[in-house]
Amino acid sequence: MKLTWTANRGPAVGTYDSQVKILLPPSEGKTPARSGSPLDLPDLSAPDLNPQRKKVLTVLQKVSKRTDALDQLGVGASLSADVERNVSLDTLPCAPALLTYSGVLYEAMGAPDLVADAVADDSLAQRLRNVHVFSALFGQVNGLDPIPAYRLAMNTNLGTLGKLSSWWKPVLTKSFTIDPAEVILDCRSSEYRAAWPGPHEQVVTLGAVKVNGAKRSVVSHWAKYYRGELVGRLLADDRELPTTIADLLSRAEESYEVEFTPHSKSTPAALTIVLRD
Repeated sequence: MKLTWTANRGPAVGTYDSQVKILLPPSEGKTPARSGSPLDLPDLSAPDLNPQRKKVLTVLQKVSKRTDALDQLGVGASLSADVERNVSLDTLPCAPALLTYSGVLYEAMGAPDLVADAVADDSLAQRLRNVHVFSALFGQVNGLDPIPAYRLAMNTNLGTLGKLSSWWKPVLTKSFTIDPAEVILDCRSSEYRAAWPGPHEQVVTLGAVKVNGAKRSVVSHWAKYYRGELVGRLLADDRELPTTIADLLSRAEESYEVEFTPHSKSTPAALTIVLRD
């Protein structure tokens, strides 16, 4: 099946539809589209970000042409082809964000199947537009936004723009607004949270710990897996997405042993999946 996603016309960011919004990190690895239209910024959601997206794209292409591009982008020689591809990002074919990003989290959530099913399922397509991937290049995109595979991390100091998490923060603070009653399930890593922390009373971070007797340890690799798995289960469920933190916890408890830590003045709430030996 050939999947074609252009001109996403879902609700604008900031439009409250009562369902939880899911925030994901981009994957370090990305899958280049084999076919599709080239990047067209007006096809992306959150069009107010397009001037900033264009600015980052222009600087990235310039940096990627330099002889020291690998050092500037903080990558090794094995990724030189990815950096070379950056130079042509505005002409490369695009695919939905949930197909472009790959890796443990996206595999665990069953992203390819979700995108394929959404072609004929408007309700599922809208759920995927409630998934927002935070991006060093695009600021943030929703799950069906058509983008090319690129190489750029949020903690990169990019030419004249400086550290991208700091550069994007005031932009995203203004753009990515949410309703006071809205719930955010945050699966991002720390450098992407820095670009948009969100209000602590509305954000629930998702993590995992391994418990062996009295010993507890954070499981960073498997945390990605279980984040993706829970997100995939929420999106594929015939029921509506959760609308409250209590609903979110209840749905998580259907599949996992979980712990919940309420928010404080300095930290958001935390939902933790507990893995026992």
